[in-house]
Amino acid sequence: MDYQNKSEVYYANVRPEMLKYLPDNPSRILDIGCADGSFGWMVKEKTKAEIWGIEYMPEQANQAAKKLDKVFSGPCEKHISKLPDAYFDVIFCNDVLEHLVDPYEVLDHLKSKIAPDGILVSSIPNVRYHNTFMRVIFQKDWKYHDHGVMDKTHLRFFTGKSIKRMYEEAGYEVIRQEGLNKSRSIKPILYNIPVLFKHMDIRYPQYATVARPKT
Repeated sequence: MDYQNKSEVYYANVRPEMLKYLPDNPSRILDIGCADGSFGWMVKEKTKAEIWGIEYMPEQANQAAKKLDKVFSGPCEKHISKLPDAYFDVIFCNDVLEHLVDPYEVLDHLKSKIAPDGILVSSIPNVRYHNTFMRVIFQKDWKYHDHGVMDKTHLRFFTGKSIKRMYEEAGYEVIRQEGLNKSRSIKPILYNIPVLFKHMDIRYPQYATVARPKT
């Protein structure tokens, strides 16, 4: 996967919209795909919690290590076994699971690392986003880009329905799911007129999901 040519902006994406999914008074948080640590640092400033990170790219992991309490460098699959059991109140996977060969297995292994009453929070692109969905239907095209829903480093593609199913099959209960960063374009509304507005999910390029291991 070609992560080397990603811009610095990609690795410094703070994602403030994900802060609202934090529970009250978390003590220990894991940020998988922590990039340069910008999001984790923002969470640390807000919560004063102990923040760990895992980052695939060595250069960004080194930067994150200056901001967070502990950072692992390399594929997350190689480091999950090193994490303490029942330790983290929150595990964030912001724009991570779609990059993995087997996100189902990773979610399964992460369950044991979540503290009692802890949660896992993810942001995952929505392949039904109108710009992508309509290109497939009307232009008969499936084109990759350097970023966004059709990022060429994505290995998996999801809809809101399949995200929820993935969590449930991995042994989680989804307690909250909603679209993120709603499109300001009028196109999704126009596309929905013939179908009586039954497909308004195409307004959202991403889904936020909050889940907890089933007991």
